Order: sequence, then C-alpha cells, then structure tokens
Amino acid sequence: MRIVKSAVLYTALALVANVAIAGSALGELREGDMTKLAVHAEPLTVSALTFTGPEGEVTLADFEGKVLLVNFWATWCAPCREEMPSIAALGEAFPPEDFTVITIATGRNPAPAIEKFLSEIGLEEMPVYTDLKQRLAREMGVMGLPVTILIDREGHEVARLTGGADWSSESAHAIIAAMIGEKS
Repeated sequence: MRIVKSAVLYTALALVANVAIAGSALGELREGDMTKLAVHAEPLTVSALTFTGPEGEVTLADFEGKVLLVNFWATWCAPCREEMPSIAALGEAFPPEDFTVITIATGRNPAPAIEKFLSEIGLEEMPVYTDLKQRLAREMGVMGLPVTILIDREGHEVARLTGGADWSSESAHAIIAAMIGEKS
C-alpha cells in the first residue's frame, strides 16, 4: 500500500510541478532531453534508508552540503546503458566538493553483472552503489528505470527525470551550475 501511495504522490507532484515550472529558474534552463525534468514546486524530503556504497552502508544524508544527481539504474536497462556515460561525464564537469553523482544499481544486479556493464561502457572506475532489495528505490517512488533525482545542498529532492536523457547537454550543465550556485 505504501508503494502505491508513494507512486501516486510522486505522480501528482510531478504534474503540479510541471504547471508551476514557468516561474522556476531551473525550469527556465530546460531544453532538449531536460524538458522531461520535473521541477518540484516545493522541495521534497528524501529517504533516510541506507544503501550500499564502495565503503559500506550510506544514506543520502551522508552527502549533505553537496548537490547530488542520484540515478537509479539496472544492468538489464537499455536506456540506462545509453545515458550512463553522459551522467559520468557530468559528474566530472563540476568540482567534487560541490557536486556528486551517485548511480545506484537497484534490484537484482549481481556484482559480476555490474562490473561487466560498467566495463562494456568504459566506466570501470565509476563508484558502485547498490540497492539490491529496492527498499530505497521504492521509498523514493522509483517505479521504472532509469530515474534520476536532483537533490539540493540541504538534502531535499528538487527535481526528477524519468527515462533516459543526455546529461552532457548544455541544458543539463546549466541546471547543475545553477544548483551549485544556490549556496545557503
């Protein structure tokens, strides 16, 4: 029941956000694939659940103070494979003290399959984060893949994009630059 409530809530928020987007600075920066980015009218609280990172269990709150791009993906997901190199490049385009990309393999993604996936797309050095039981993905309303969520420095979800996108675009870079400039 909680999953259905989360899905309904996120769908409703996305619809409302698209209506309110005209006055949003981030909304004005959206072009190309970034037009699919739903900017929320009000920031949303993110999950406090743990997921596995390269050094062990982490939460999204562990990254507070940085702008985050959190991408939920799977090894079997064709759009995930297509967009992952542009997500990695976006992560390298901004200072790590201001911006971090966290790509979370959610669901059944055995370590060898993740390694093969990343190797095939030339991203062997990308840090591996996993949500094997999909607890975090469910709580955050991820109903399909890929889903990419933008989180501000205060740890709130401010926008999300469902489906694949070109994150190397000028529009994506402008959106991240605007978020990084929004220091408290």
